[in-house]
Amino acid sequence: MYFSKNPHLIIALCGSVSSWIEKNILSSTGFLGRITLDLVLEELPLQICNAFWHPKEKRITPYEKFKLLSVIGGVPFYLEHIKSNLPAERNIQDLCFSKGGLLVREFDEIFSDLFSRTKARHKEIVLCLANGPKELVQMCDELGKSLGGIFSKHLDELIKAGFVKRDFTWDLKTGKEGKLSRYRLSDNYLRFYLKYIAPNRSTIEKEGFSTLITQLPGWDSIMGLQFENLVVHNRKTLWKMLGISPEEIVTEGPFFQSHTTKHAGCQIDYMIQTRFHNLYVCEIKFSKSPVGIKIIEEMEAKIKNLKIPRNCSVRPVLIHVNGVEENVLDERYFDKVVDFGQLLT
Repeated sequence: MYFSKNPHLIIALCGSVSSWIEKNILSSTGFLGRITLDLVLEELPLQICNAFWHPKEKRITPYEKFKLLSVIGGVPFYLEHIKSNLPAERNIQDLCFSKGGLLVREFDEIFSDLFSRTKARHKEIVLCLANGPKELVQMCDELGKSLGGIFSKHLDELIKAGFVKRDFTWDLKTGKEGKLSRYRLSDNYLRFYLKYIAPNRSTIEKEGFSTLITQLPGWDSIMGLQFENLVVHNRKTLWKMLGISPEEIVTEGPFFQSHTTKHAGCQIDYMIQTRFHNLYVCEIKFSKSPVGIKIIEEMEAKIKNLKIPRNCSVRPVLIHVNGVEENVLDERYFDKVVDFGQLLT
């Protein structure tokens, strides 16, 4: 009662699991007052991440920076431990595969702090999503869980904690969100831990684990998923690079179309639908070598399977980090070729 009479008093509640704050404080009958600001802290934008390589940021290639960001994402605490005088591979070795490395035990500490007694149940969900996005039914089948109930509660907690995202597909005719959705791991460190650190954990903690990161199983495909996360996290910057204002956008996000008797299934890395009936179909490629001519054939196959309304124009977009071959540009197939490495120069 005393503090409530002070017009200059502000209370700020901060926590990693917003569901706990919502349940125990905001929805509590003991809480009186209005919420001034509800803020979810996202990963740092790529332009700001670049500053963590200072003063050597101009001498290090965007590709090398992306290799490291594909492991740690734009999390400030992880970025602070980058040693700019060392190559990306050495940084990853020190952080992830050396005895006592910062990211060797980070997973356990995060899940113990956030989920306590239910961490094993949360872990099986993120492990299910480690190889790529899945629909809820797929996840339940793989884990032997029933829809709804406690499983949905744990999934919702992972979403609120920022580890998982739910991407809804939409109707291309109306632009309205559909019922179908997929869940994906949106935290890059989490996927890297589950795929590469966890299976070698005992060896790492005994004597360290030394290997070329490019020789890790499924490295290229996993790095592709990680790079897609970075692009989606920085989608507002992508809009500017494409010359699209937020007011034009009807809906956007990773898009998928389920297979039916009438049309084939397809999956688009990222797509934007605008009020002017344009579909920006984005293909995201992370490669150590320039993207080759085969990309046009791959993109054409995806667009062919899309159920596109008659009044919509399709604008293919290629997003890359390490260049494209000259013959790709000569074909003039893509409406826009975006070098995401520009954000880290």
